[in-house]
Amino acid sequence: MSAEPDGPTHGSDPTRPSPLAGPSRDSGGRAPPPLVDRDPAPDYPEVSPDRHRITCVKLRIATRGSRLATTQSEWVAARLRELHPGLETELVLRKTRGDNVRDRSLLALSEASGVKGLFVREIQEAVLAGEADLAVHSMKDLPAQRPEALLLGAVPVREEARDVLVLPRSAGAPGEEAISDLPLRQGARVGTGSLRRRAQLLARRPDLRFTDLRGNLDTRLRKLAAGDYDAIILAAAGMRRLGWTERISATLSPDLCTPAPGQGALAVECRRDAAATIALLDRLDDPVARAAVGIERAVMERLGGDCTVPLGVYAEPLEDSPAQFSALARVVSPDGLEVAEAKLLGPADTLATALVEALEAAGARDILARLQAS
Repeated sequence: MSAEPDGPTHGSDPTRPSPLAGPSRDSGGRAPPPLVDRDPAPDYPEVSPDRHRITCVKLRIATRGSRLATTQSEWVAARLRELHPGLETELVLRKTRGDNVRDRSLLALSEASGVKGLFVREIQEAVLAGEADLAVHSMKDLPAQRPEALLLGAVPVREEARDVLVLPRSAGAPGEEAISDLPLRQGARVGTGSLRRRAQLLARRPDLRFTDLRGNLDTRLRKLAAGDYDAIILAAAGMRRLGWTERISATLSPDLCTPAPGQGALAVECRRDAAATIALLDRLDDPVARAAVGIERAVMERLGGDCTVPLGVYAEPLEDSPAQFSALARVVSPDGLEVAEAKLLGPADTLATALVEALEAAGARDILARLQAS
């Protein structure tokens, strides 16, 4: 950044739990609640009379160059300018390995390269190298293990977390209602680049023919319109952020297709030693989104998974008791024949451990071990 803010934002909590810190295991093999992702409170500049107004500060925001990625980053930038009048922002575009290689599935690419975080690594490197002050990612793309020098500075308000079915325009889209089965003909061709989606939907509809689908959202929609597929499955959040809700044919219930850990949420990373940037990001953070994502990502980390494995986890607060969460977690074999599932209620600090224990009892680790060995 080009200058320091006049003062800290209110509500900074240096002990806020992190959904991304990697917990150690005790002698019984159990992992404790996620570790904090903030250091003790840094020495912030003095508070000004107008505590959120700042002068001569420009935040450089690293992001991928896709339409969705820049839209998400521009939303973060606009929200920060709204929260901090006088703040200036600039996008720093970077291409990632996942952007550059389009002819292989994400699973094949991850296995061949041995790289986790195919869509985030170069973005993180821009922040670590001082070329940007913060990075904006889709949370579901963020691997469990992250650079120690980076901090999860904010998890903004979460967008819709569920997956959606998109049909050709001529198919007569039924709207955004949640469905528990796919309204597709026998043997329909379905496009998705996600092993998680394919496995879960095969468990319900083994007759469907799944074909790998890569590319940006507009590319995927063009392939659908060209007749390459009878339907495609996408994340609702991307369609909604781009303003394409009219193309959503139906929203898939989590019981039909459990979302990826962190799906629908954004992750805003900054350097752990960047006190001024941490202060600016504090008011962008949504505690409910952070807690829900923390549960989901803790399950992923403790099972040794990432965005390329057939694991779905979805947590949401109870309406009448926001400190309590309901959560659904599911591991499915790639052919859809084996399913390990757990549905539980509980507080955020213990729910992930309980979910992992229930999944293990249902055979989740066996499914993942066979996948890894194949």
